[in-house]
Amino acid sequence: MATDDNTSVTAVILAGGMARRMGGQDKGLIELNGRPIVEYIIEALRPQAEHIVINANRNLAQYGCYGYPVVEDIVSEYCGPLAGMASGLRAATGDRIVTVPCDSPFVPPILVERLNSALMTGDIDLSVAQDGQRMQPVFTMLRRRLLPSLLAYLENGGRKVDTWYASHATALVDFSDWPETFININTPRDKASVESKMSAPAAGMRPGR
Repeated sequence: MATDDNTSVTAVILAGGMARRMGGQDKGLIELNGRPIVEYIIEALRPQAEHIVINANRNLAQYGCYGYPVVEDIVSEYCGPLAGMASGLRAATGDRIVTVPCDSPFVPPILVERLNSALMTGDIDLSVAQDGQRMQPVFTMLRRRLLPSLLAYLENGGRKVDTWYASHATALVDFSDWPETFININTPRDKASVESKMSAPAAGMRPGR
């Protein structure tokens, strides 16, 4: 039975992409100041969700070293984040999942709480973060009951996150007070910029920075 707390939430780290702009490197395993990005994300999610799952399509053994289940995409041929979400929904132990991308190291400590609160308000299917200007679709919380709908969409060739979301009751959740949440690493220049931010005096993510 769903509750209004986080005990039924499985956090899913989406690490199944091809990372073309990073030369095909596995972005979750790229090191920032000596640590793989995925470690920063696990560290941030561990206090927020009862269970963690890593969605990956390569380097499965390396991801498995962190002690969490590693699940491959249900749909082959790198079909984007929806495939990872479907895999996470199927692997979830509770009735909700929260997803985050593997290339965003600044996951805020209130991510799950805020998305969960919005999801529990009325008959909502999914809650999605927005940065004050636009939706950030891979930072989302989904009810497990959405799996059949998502699988049908993928099996019919659907790949666009926004299109599938539009067919369900969606709550947008404001994270404009945590702007660093959505910093991601797509290029070597992005990596250098984030490392510089992390190394700066008093580095760390704070609301409104």
